[in-house]
Amino acid sequence: MVDKDKDPAAAWQAMLGEMSKGFTTLANQAMATPEIAKAVGQVSGATAEAQKQFGTMVEQYLAGLNLPTRAQMDDFEARLAAIEAKLDRLVATIGEGAATSGTKSRAK
Repeated sequence: MVDKDKDPAAAWQAMLGEMSKGFTTLANQAMATPEIAKAVGQVSGATAEAQKQFGTMVEQYLAGLNLPTRAQMDDFEARLAAIEAKLDRLVATIGEGAATSGTKSRAK
């Protein structure tokens, strides 16, 4: 069995744990200052806007290639699932009708 004092993996894990605690403490202290919290908020807002613009650009690119977007494919999938459910109900109704008519014809 490996001695924990001499195990390099255990030492590495302990070091990473301590570094993580230090970074978390530092980040919490930094976020407590209004200037840094404001800057982080602005960066988050800019990132969200960039993602929105990128999504619009990709959507236009796919439209130019005559390819559907993810939203269009999700809509298509939902519509197809509804059609399949209706078909299943129709087949079940036809099956019940055939069984009922078969019973009536046998009784005559």
